[in-house]
Amino acid sequence: MDPRVANTFRTLHLTYGLVPIVAGLDKFTNLLADWPGYLSPALGQLLPFSPQAFLYVVGVVEIAAGVLTLFKPRIGAWVVGAWLLAIALNLVLLGRFDIAVRDVVMAIGAWALAQLSAVRAAELEPATAGVRTARAHA
Repeated sequence: MDPRVANTFRTLHLTYGLVPIVAGLDKFTNLLADWPGYLSPALGQLLPFSPQAFLYVVGVVEIAAGVLTLFKPRIGAWVVGAWLLAIALNLVLLGRFDIAVRDVVMAIGAWALAQLSAVRAAELEPATAGVRTARAHA
């Protein structure tokens, strides 16, 4: 892989792996943001439990998505991208269009990571296929 593309992949890989983990952990502390304030009242009324309990679930999902992205970026990037679009929808319901646009743009970045992950996997596949073939003949 071209070094410029490899550096871009690594940057996106770490960003979309670590940022969801940090945001997920913060759902338990509210140090970085007042997360309950970002939950649409319309969505909050549909919940069978408190908004803070919902945010704990959100935090766990975000942590899991970040870990998945770190270890399986080709899959995790799609999960993070979809999650960001869901967050953007909640923000639209809340009337926070500026932040919703930011999350849509971040979802596009996650899509770019998914595409780069597919290219990276395709480039690595011939090398690992040769190892598998050699082992099969041994």
